[in-house]
Amino acid sequence: MTSAIVLILLLGALAYFRAPVLAWTVVIAGWLASLQPVWGCQVPVGVWGVAGVIAAVLNIVPLRRAVFTSPVFTIFKKITPAMSQTEQEAINAGTVWWDRDLFSGKPDWKRLLSFPDPKLTAEEQAFLDGPTEQLCRMVDDWKITHELKDLPPDVWQFIKDNGFLGMIVKKKYGGLEFSNYAHAKVVTKIATRGGTAAVSVMVPNSLGPGELLQHYGTEAQKDYYLPRLSKGIEVPCFALTSPYAGSDAGAIPDYGVVCRGSYTDPRSGQRFDDVLGLRVSWEKRWITLAPVATILGLAFKMYDPDHLLGDKEDIGITCALVPTEHDGVCIGRRHYPGGAVFMNGPTWGRDVFIPLEWIIGGRDFAGQGWRMLVECLSVGRCISLPAMSVASGKVASYTTGAYARIRDQFGLSIGKFEGVDEAMARIGGFTYQMEASQDLALTGLDIGEKPSVLSAVLKYHNTERMRKTLNDAMDIHGGKAVVLGPRNYLARAYQAIPIAITVEGANILTRSMIIYGQGAIRCHPFVLREMKAAMSNDAAEFDKAITGHINFVISNVFRSLWMGLTGARLVGSPKGGEVAAYYKQLTRFSSAFALLSDMAMFSLGGSLKFREKLSARLGDMLSNLYIASACLKRFERDGAPKEDLPVLQWAVENALYDLQQAMDGFLANLPSRTLAVILRKVIFPWGLTLKPASDRTGTQVARLLMELGPTRTRLTRGMFVSKDEADPVGVLEPALRAMLETEPVEQKLRKLGRDGKFKAVTARERLAEAWQSGQITQQEFDAVTRARKLKRDVIMVDDFDMELGQHDDTLLQRLIF
Repeated sequence: MTSAIVLILLLGALAYFRAPVLAWTVVIAGWLASLQPVWGCQVPVGVWGVAGVIAAVLNIVPLRRAVFTSPVFTIFKKITPAMSQTEQEAINAGTVWWDRDLFSGKPDWKRLLSFPDPKLTAEEQAFLDGPTEQLCRMVDDWKITHELKDLPPDVWQFIKDNGFLGMIVKKKYGGLEFSNYAHAKVVTKIATRGGTAAVSVMVPNSLGPGELLQHYGTEAQKDYYLPRLSKGIEVPCFALTSPYAGSDAGAIPDYGVVCRGSYTDPRSGQRFDDVLGLRVSWEKRWITLAPVATILGLAFKMYDPDHLLGDKEDIGITCALVPTEHDGVCIGRRHYPGGAVFMNGPTWGRDVFIPLEWIIGGRDFAGQGWRMLVECLSVGRCISLPAMSVASGKVASYTTGAYARIRDQFGLSIGKFEGVDEAMARIGGFTYQMEASQDLALTGLDIGEKPSVLSAVLKYHNTERMRKTLNDAMDIHGGKAVVLGPRNYLARAYQAIPIAITVEGANILTRSMIIYGQGAIRCHPFVLREMKAAMSNDAAEFDKAITGHINFVISNVFRSLWMGLTGARLVGSPKGGEVAAYYKQLTRFSSAFALLSDMAMFSLGGSLKFREKLSARLGDMLSNLYIASACLKRFERDGAPKEDLPVLQWAVENALYDLQQAMDGFLANLPSRTLAVILRKVIFPWGLTLKPASDRTGTQVARLLMELGPTRTRLTRGMFVSKDEADPVGVLEPALRAMLETEPVEQKLRKLGRDGKFKAVTARERLAEAWQSGQITQQEFDAVTRARKLKRDVIMVDDFDMELGQHDDTLLQRLIF
C-alpha cells in the first residue's frame, strides 16, 4: 500500500512538472527496482517485460511512430475538418503573445511583469498636451450632433493641418510616426470630449488605407499617398462591408474582372488607352468617412476568366486604391449613426475601369487582400474601439463619482446609498479592467507583436464593459441624463453604444466564433502543429506534436486536481501580500482552461466550431484570464499603490468569478455527460468556491470615485476636462471641491435650523440670516453661496423653447439667484 502511494506521488509530480517521457521511464523503472529491496515485494518477470515494451515504444521514435502515432495520424487526417483559404488566412494573421502563456496552463508571471511599461515620448506627450488639448477645446459635441450633424469646417481643418490623420504614418512620409500606445491615448482623450471627432481621427489611422499602404504598398504608392494622407490633402476610407456580407466579409459579392480598357487619371488628367486593368462593380454600406473621402480603399473579389494574368481564374479578395473623383465612383450620401454623428455612408460603382497599378501593392498582391485585411484588423481592433470604450469608462467614472457626491436625496449624497454604490463599483471596476487590458495589448503591439486573438478579446469585452458602465452611469444620473441638451454629457455616448457593439465584427460573432475559434488553434501549444502536419502529411512532425500534446493533457489533469484540492495555496507567486492569491488562482485556472479546451476538442472534434455557445464560454475563460492578468500588470506598473487595492480587488475577483462561471456553464452543457462529471470533480473538487468581489470592496470603490484623491486621478488620467466652470463637465470638480469645503458650514446651518434659531423658511434666506446675525462669517457666506450655485449648475437639466430650438435658461437663473 505504501509503495502504491509513493508511485502515485511520483507520477503526480512528474505530471505536475511536465516531465519528458524519458524521465517517466527512469522513475517508473526505479520504483519497480526498489519494490523488492525496500518494500519486500517480488516483481514478476512479466511485469518487467510489459514495462520494457511500453518504455521501448514510448522512447524509440521509429518504433513509436510505427506502433502508435502513424495509426493515430491516419485517423486524425480523416477527422480534421477542412479549412477554407479565408479561415487559414484568419488563423495565420497576426501573432500570439501573452495569450499563448494563458493557454499553456503554466503562465510565466515573471515574463508578464518584465514586459516594458508603455510610455509616451516627449514628442507624443507634447502632442497630447498641445494639439489634442486644443482640438478638445474646439469640440462642442451638442452643436456637432444636434445642429451641424458634422464637425465644423475649422475643426476639420485643424485635424488635417496638425497631422491627426497621419499619426501612424512614418516621419519620412510626413507623418507623426506615433507608437500604438500614443495613438490610442490620443483617440481616448478626444473621445472623452466627443465621439464624432474621435471617430473622424480614429478611422484613417486604424481602419484606413494608410495602414495597408505602409505594410503592402508599392514604393510609388507610398511616395504619392502617404505624404498626402499625413497632411490631410487626402481623406481616406476603406470599403469592405456590403449589404449582403457584414461579419462574413469573406463572402463579399463585389467583384472585379481582369480586362483591357481605357481611363482618365483624375489626379493628373492624363488619358490612358488599352491598359491592362479591372472592371469593378461594388455596393458598400456603413463605410466611415465615405461621404467626404477623396481616396477609396476598395475590397472585392478578383477574377481573370480570359487568363490575361495567368492560369488562375479565381484570384481572390483584392484591395485597391481608387480616387473618389474617378469616373463611375459614387459617394456623397450618408447614413445617420446614433450618438456620434460622424461621416458614414454608402459607396457604389458599376463596371468602373481601374488599372492594375491601383491594386495596393501592385499586381503581385492581387488576391492577397483578405490576408492584408485580417492582419491590419488585428492591430486596429486593439486600438480604436477599445480606446473609445476606455474613454467612456473614464467619463462615466469622473462624472458619476462627482455627481453622486454632489447630488443628495433624503439629506444624503446619493452615492452613499448602497444601491447606487453597487453600480458605481461596476463603473470604476470595469474602467480599470478596460484600460489595463488595452494597455497590455498596446505593449505587445509596440514591441512588434500583432496579437490577433487578444485584439478580438479587447473588441468584445471593452465594448461590452462600455455598455455596462454607461448604463450604470445613466441610471445614477437619472433625469439629468434622460433630457438631451448641452448639459447632458452622457446621452450621446449612450446612444452610440450600438455602433461600437456592431462594427469591426458584431459582438455576438466575436464572442461565439472568433475569440476561441482563433485562440484554440493559434495559442494552443500543439493543435496548430498537428493541423499543419496533417495538411502537409508530415508524420514526423505529427509524432512530436501528438506526444507532446498527450503529456500536456496528462499534466493538466494532475495540475488541475492538485490545485483544486489545495485551493492553489501551494502554487508560487511572483508577488507577495494581498495580490499573491490572485496569481495563484490564475495559474490554477490556466491549467483548468487548457484541460477543458483539450477535452472539448477531444469529445467534439471538428463540430466544436459549430457549438457556438460552448465556444463562447471557452472564449470567456481565455478572456477573463487575460483581463485579470492585465489588471495585475497595471497595478504593478502604477507602483502597487495601496489606495488602489479596492479597485484592483474588485476587477480581479470579478474576472476570476466570471471565469469560474464560464467553466461551470461549459461543464453543465458539454454533450458528453460522463466526461463533464469527471472534469467537474477534477477542476472543482470542493465545488464552486470563488465569489465575486464583496459588497464592502464595492463600497470602497464607490467612495474612491467620490473623493478628490489619487485613485480617482489615476482612473481618469488622460481625460479631457475643461477648465471653464460654464462647461457641464468642467464644473464638476470645482463644485465637488466647493461642496466638500463647505460641508462643515452646511452642517452648522442644519443644526441651527433644528434648534429653532431661524425665523426664515428657505435655505437661501436662512443663509442670509445666519450671516447677518453673526452665526457665520462673510467668507463662509460667500463660500456657501458659491458652492450652492455650482451644485445647481451640476444638477440642472436643459430646457428649450416650445419648438425645442433655443436653449437659454438665463431668465430662470435670474429668478433663483
